Amino acid sequence: MSNSSSAPQPQSSAMQSLQSITLEAMHQAHGAKFGPFAGFTMPIQYGLGLKAEHLHTRQKAGLFDVSHMGQLRITARNGDGPTLRRGLEAALPVDFEGWPSGQQRYSLLLNDQGGIEDDLMLVWRPGPQPEVRMVVNAGNRQADLARLQDLAPELHFEWVDAALLALQGPDAEAVLCQLDPRAAAPRFMESIELNLDGAVCFATRSGYTGEDGYEISVPSMAADRVARKLLADNRVALAGLGARDTLRLEAGLPLHGQDIAPSVTPVEAGLLFGIAPSRRPGGPKAGGYPGAQVIERQMAIGPARRLLAFTSQAPVPIRAHNIVLLNDETVVGEVTSGTVSPSLGLPILMASVQVSALNAALFAQVRQQKIPLTQSKLPFVPKRYKR
Repeated sequence: MSNSSSAPQPQSSAMQSLQSITLEAMHQAHGAKFGPFAGFTMPIQYGLGLKAEHLHTRQKAGLFDVSHMGQLRITARNGDGPTLRRGLEAALPVDFEGWPSGQQRYSLLLNDQGGIEDDLMLVWRPGPQPEVRMVVNAGNRQADLARLQDLAPELHFEWVDAALLALQGPDAEAVLCQLDPRAAAPRFMESIELNLDGAVCFATRSGYTGEDGYEISVPSMAADRVARKLLADNRVALAGLGARDTLRLEAGLPLHGQDIAPSVTPVEAGLLFGIAPSRRPGGPKAGGYPGAQVIERQMAIGPARRLLAFTSQAPVPIRAHNIVLLNDETVVGEVTSGTVSPSLGLPILMASVQVSALNAALFAQVRQQKIPLTQSKLPFVPKRYKR
């Protein structure tokens, strides 16, 4: 759910005004190529190159530094669990009833028109000092915080001073268990506290690649030590945001700022699972969140456009912002994300398309060519989460 209005770009003079992440020096030592991304200077790829990093993650384990993401700790100002739950249920389409301790859930920060201001990951941590841990997209950090404070003034929001490392791939569990055997315990979307080389880290079994893996919040002072410990395992290779983007697209995961945005509703994006069933029409807590009326109306009558997946057999990359058109050249949509899949060896893409055109032959316009599209189911590459 990493935020940007476009794919990562190579280095430029604009990088002088960007923020640095904690482990920048380590990435430089490993030959990272940096680029601007969501207000930060980020490693885009390393010496192996994007395709090799992508395939290594699918086959073994890739280590991604996603410390540009915003990590929030949320509590009630009065320290009360019910107040915390009520505040977040007013701000977001979530329901804490029956939410197991330590479980992570996907949610949406919506505007009054039902558009997606951001997509979020939340972990409910009850106990003597109940809290919710939230991860927000990098480019939306300050806007999200301001909106949440406005929607839930009775809550306290605090940025967590920690790096965020994503260890992804089929060997991720075995690698992490070398540092703390308890890493084997959580299943997909469950959290755990781990002791990694003496550092107490908060980890969730989740990620943005479609592979099994972890997102690990590491105290900033210990981040370099923990990262180097993970890289000492020969199954682990550093991977940059370029490979993270191709991996997430193969897994059919949307990117905020491209596939989803403040002008796109959960109905149009196929993200109704981000709205708790009890908050939907007919549920015991239906409505009551920003944009609910718009979303409920779209659910009843259907959206005018939908985010859909396509493939192409033409050996031509189809990128974001290429238009989608009918055979008579009527424009009926736009590509939101596209790449040549390193795993499949063919172009894959997501596009926002008018529902009225879905029974017709569709094409992407790339320069002066009309490239035939074939609608596909998501994900393009099967997900391998540990459930």
